[in-house]
Amino acid sequence: MTTFEGTFTQDLSALRFAVVIGRFNDLVTEKLLSGCKDCLKRHGINVNPDSTQVDYIWVPGSFEISLVARQLALSHRYNAIICLGAVIRGHTPHFDYVAAEVAKGIAAVGFQTGIPVIFGVLTTDTMQQALERAGIKSNLGWNYALNALEMASLMEKIHQQVRSSTYQGNNPSKLPVSSHSRPMISESFSEISEQLE
Repeated sequence: MTTFEGTFTQDLSALRFAVVIGRFNDLVTEKLLSGCKDCLKRHGINVNPDSTQVDYIWVPGSFEISLVARQLALSHRYNAIICLGAVIRGHTPHFDYVAAEVAKGIAAVGFQTGIPVIFGVLTTDTMQQALERAGIKSNLGWNYALNALEMASLMEKIHQQVRSSTYQGNNPSKLPVSSHSRPMISESFSEISEQLE
């Protein structure tokens, strides 16, 4: 029996990440982004804006995150995509619709593409609860980045096993992964957008 686990100790220089951030409730999402960047940086990822390791994409709100995440995942240029947003309950049912659709949309992106997509969208009753999760008590942005690192590592190990099994003539279909290939191209998001148009 083989056990697969993601680690944080391998060479991370070849990994690429996209971070999709909802601008709505940016008081919260900017803090989540800060925690996310801190975690990636402390694990050896170059988070500078001119870096080829991380692309940052801002969208109007949480509802738009899944569409952009899907386009990014379909490019197969990223080892993981981190989705950051904040949906805060108000006095209408709007919260329920948005929170449910965002969760379903982000989950669907991972299922459809085989790329790890991290759900980093806070769904809270109050702004105070959101701020507590974005830095007052702890910053969940750190956790979301850590999840992305672990999943990127885990998927690399699974893909290596699939490639190894294929070369040895074994049947890799027993492993629960997609068989897509992910060329690691060092293009910026603007170059990717131009190619998609």
